[in-house]
Order: sequence, then C-alpha cells, then structure tokens
Amino acid sequence: MNFQHSLAVALLAACGIAAAADQPVIGIITKTETNPFFVKMKEGAQQRAQLKGAKLLTGAGRSDGDNAGQVTAIENMIGAGAKAILITPNDSKAIVPAIKKARAAGILVIALDSPADPQSATDALYATDNFKAGLLIGQYAKAALAGKPAKIAMLDLMPGHPVGIARHNGFIAGMGAPGVTAKTTELARTAEVVCMADSHGDQGKGQTAMENCLQKNPGINLVYTINEPAAAGAYKALKAAGKEKGVTIVSVDGGCTGVRDVKAGVIAATAQQYPLNMAVQAVDAGVEYAKTGKKASGYVDTGVTLITDRAQAGVESRDTAYGLSACWGK
Repeated sequence: MNFQHSLAVALLAACGIAAAADQPVIGIITKTETNPFFVKMKEGAQQRAQLKGAKLLTGAGRSDGDNAGQVTAIENMIGAGAKAILITPNDSKAIVPAIKKARAAGILVIALDSPADPQSATDALYATDNFKAGLLIGQYAKAALAGKPAKIAMLDLMPGHPVGIARHNGFIAGMGAPGVTAKTTELARTAEVVCMADSHGDQGKGQTAMENCLQKNPGINLVYTINEPAAAGAYKALKAAGKEKGVTIVSVDGGCTGVRDVKAGVIAATAQQYPLNMAVQAVDAGVEYAKTGKKASGYVDTGVTLITDRAQAGVESRDTAYGLSACWGK
C-alpha cells in the first residue's frame, strides 16, 4: 500500500464514507502527524467539530516539506465533499494550484499557522503574529543585556519561509534596529549579528548550526532561535563548549517541553503561540460557511504571549506557571 493510498484510507476511516446530507464536512491538513504543535491543532479541531456537529476529515504530509502528500489530501477532501479545508502549508508556493482547485469547487480554504504565497491564495489566514513573536523576544533580549554589547547568533528556519522571515525581523526590530517592519521581506541584519544559519527548526541541526557559529565567533552572548527544538540544540552546543552560563537564548513556540526549558533556565524567554485557538476559530468559520455561505476572509491573529521567569522592566510577560497551563505537547 503506497502513501497516497494509505492517506485516502485514513481519510475515509476518519470521516466515514458518506456524511449525512445536512452535516457539515470540514477537512484539516497539517504539515505532519507527529509534531506536537500540529497534534494539538488536530485535537482542537476534532473537539470543536464534534461540538459543532460537523464531520472532520484529517490529512497530513509525511514530513516537513512534503507538498505532494498535502496535494493528495486536498484532492481526497474535494472528492469526499468537504465544504471547508484548513491547511498548514508545507510549501507555501507549491501548494497554491491545489488550493486554487479546491476554491474553484466552492470550498472555503483557510491557512493555519503559515500563509500561502501569495497569502491571497487562501480565503483567510488564522495564525500567530510572527513578527510580534520575534519583537517580544527581541525587546526582552535587549532589556536583559542591560546595555552590554550584543554578539548575536541567529538560528533561522530555512531560506525564503515567511514565518522564519517574520520572526527573524521581529527580533531585529525588538533589538532596536531602525526601519525593520513586518513588511520587510528579506532577512534583516545588523552589525550585532555575527552569525546566521538555518536550523530547519530541528534540534540536531540547531546544535550543528550553533557549533559552527561558535567556531567562528566564540564571543557570542545572545542566541535567537526560530523555535524551541532549535534552542535545545543551541544549548547543547553551548554546554559542550562550556559557554552555556554566559549566553542568553530566546525562542518562539510555547510547547510544554520548551516552557519547561524556560523554567529550567535553558531558554531565557519564549514567545508562546496557540495552535488550539487556530483550530477552534477556523473550524467555527468552516461550519458557518457550510451552513450559511458566509466566507471568512483576511488575517486573524490567534495570540502570542512572552513567557519567562526572569521578567524585565518595561517588557510585558507571564511566568512559566501560566505558560505550562497553556502549552501543548508533552
């Protein structure tokens, strides 16, 4: 049984072969089925769909970057009679033709977490304000350094990804760089940034990237990471080099493991996002469209909060007790 066949079987098993004529059918397609962020998102969608009396179809890529798997999921959901499809695009550009086909069939398409490219390829986007997430940790880092000159390593996502660009540039703006805004489309860089490397949001790759940065710039005292797995990798590299106590690490995500790393002092602060909010609000919009024909549109901010136990004056934050009450994953 190949992957496409397996995915089709899973979809049918999840929703039943035919839904009642008056029951809204909603589909959700995540980047993967294993990342805790997307597991939480799917759980939220399932609970909300049940509450709303809707059938929920589910699909996912096999791994980050698997566009073909998501295209197959969209085609299966069109065939299964979905009235709305919620998707976290693995490839923001390559997924657009499949989304266009769904919309041409009268299906509402909402991007979750990550926008399509162009963003107007979907009817709406429900996501974290990623520039604000970066801005919060940049403001925090600047305050934590208390005037000490910064030597910054930036462990980014991957080339050209809009979420990675937004968080990166938000951090740079939070550190006080002039002229960097949410509309800046390239990765901004200042003289304080002594190393930039892609981590792909992966702990192992984050560790390797940090090792490479330290080899070239042993005086690094501030590390920005695209997410908490990359932060954990950076910390391992710093600890192996005996430098973990003199370096501040800031990150984004708010998963339970990441918040515990904040509590333990591995990460100084993280910007917590809320996949449950994304799923709940998007399912509501999908059900409303199925019942009334009213389409969601534009961008909906699903919230972000700075989490730290070492609050800095002038930077709004909440502690890890709150972060753990609102986190996702194990």
